[in-house]
Amino acid sequence: MMNIKDSILNKEGRKFPGATYSEVVLAPAYEHAKQSLLEPMLAVHKAHLIMLVEQGLLQESTASQILAGICAIDKEAILQSTYDGQYEDLFFLVESQIMNVAGEMGGSLHLARSRNDMGVAMYRMVLRDKILLAIEALLSFQETLLSVIDTYKETIFLGYTHTQQAQPMTFSHYLLGMYDVVDRDLKRLKAAYDTCNASPLGAAALTTTGFRIDRNKVAELLGFPIIIKSAYDSIGGADYLGEIATAIQLTFINLGRFSQDLLLWSSQEFSAIRVADPYVQTSSIMPQKRNPVSLEHIRALSSSGIGNAQTVLQMLHNTPYGDINDTEDDLQPYLWKGLHLINQVFRLTKVVVGTLEVNEALLKRRAQESFATITELADTLFREANIPFRTSHSIASQVVKIALARGLNATHVTSVLVDEAAKVVVGYPLNLPEEIIRTAMDPEHFVKIRSLPGGPAPEEMKRAIVEREASLLHHISLIQTEVNRIKVCMGKLDQLTSHWGTTNGKDKNTGNS
Repeated sequence: MMNIKDSILNKEGRKFPGATYSEVVLAPAYEHAKQSLLEPMLAVHKAHLIMLVEQGLLQESTASQILAGICAIDKEAILQSTYDGQYEDLFFLVESQIMNVAGEMGGSLHLARSRNDMGVAMYRMVLRDKILLAIEALLSFQETLLSVIDTYKETIFLGYTHTQQAQPMTFSHYLLGMYDVVDRDLKRLKAAYDTCNASPLGAAALTTTGFRIDRNKVAELLGFPIIIKSAYDSIGGADYLGEIATAIQLTFINLGRFSQDLLLWSSQEFSAIRVADPYVQTSSIMPQKRNPVSLEHIRALSSSGIGNAQTVLQMLHNTPYGDINDTEDDLQPYLWKGLHLINQVFRLTKVVVGTLEVNEALLKRRAQESFATITELADTLFREANIPFRTSHSIASQVVKIALARGLNATHVTSVLVDEAAKVVVGYPLNLPEEIIRTAMDPEHFVKIRSLPGGPAPEEMKRAIVEREASLLHHISLIQTEVNRIKVCMGKLDQLTSHWGTTNGKDKNTGNS
């Protein structure tokens, strides 16, 4: 009777890779690799080849044939292919195709190199491109947000603390706070980019190599400004992945909080904002519905992005410090998806926020009727009646109690009412002019006099906008310069080999006889 081992091996096959291993591990990894890692792999091949020739480790004639093999790779055919188990992974498939053109000498391309340092380099190249795209999306959102901030810098808006009406401000005061949150998200992503953008190449398996290669040259050719100093850290370090994941998490946490506010304010009960028609849906049964589904998707996708980032951190947790699969094929797609989501979700947020309508009249009336200005009444009593602040605070509090008990709102607060409250607290009226009380209860006055740096006053808001605009233009310029720098580096790889002639009848560009 056949035992369980033979039964499994008869189905799985008796040599690597087993059918289930191929299905669960190798096939998905191949799909991700052919889509995201093929171009970086070919760039690494070219840079390494150029360096080997410059260091005198390969002759130009040999390198020319290897280059012909690299250039003969049919990228479209690879993209259309599926994993068949003939080769372990994309690396060995590409190496085989190079050797089909270059012959046995094509194997010398792997001189002084390992899949370890090569793989980490490719991951870092993919990640840096995706981080830059994410940063560009955040910068574009900030650009739109500044325009909206400028539009509503005088729009009175109630601020909330602990979900309760707190003080009058402006809609732009809230948005500028969110702008600065995104600015810190950018800072974290840029820091993660700087950590990621370092070359591990030359570390080989983990101890470098006995061949006199030039690590800095390969880094330069691939657009890495620095090399990772320790060869072991080059292949064992994973905190660069965790740093990216943490930056992604915080970015989405912040965006989720913002989208939740906008959703609440777009409800009929608040009626503070109205989402534009292209970003709302109706109900299949309730014709009156204007569902702000775009904001719901922003919130949901933000949660999804947090989940992807958390998966990365969990996969790194309690893993050995070394070359491990945990940080590679199974993990990388979660980071790729998280960064891609930042690009997508912030582009959506940009158009939704950029087309919002704000119910300015309602918001102003709500602020006028609210007791949110009572802080300024307490401040005014301190200034005008020459009484201690805690006493003025108690009188203002008593004003609110009396008004609410009589069904009055803030527009009904008069000097007479203030005197009545003062008699309860200090035993005598304050006899302040009506105009002083009326001004103290005016939300526009409340906002106007809060002109300290960071305050909501329109003049301070104008200054803050100009300051942010200058900083934003600087950041846009820096990122565009970096994007262009990498493009130039990638473009030079072919130029640097253009002087190599043909070898053994094979054209270096096509690999054809």
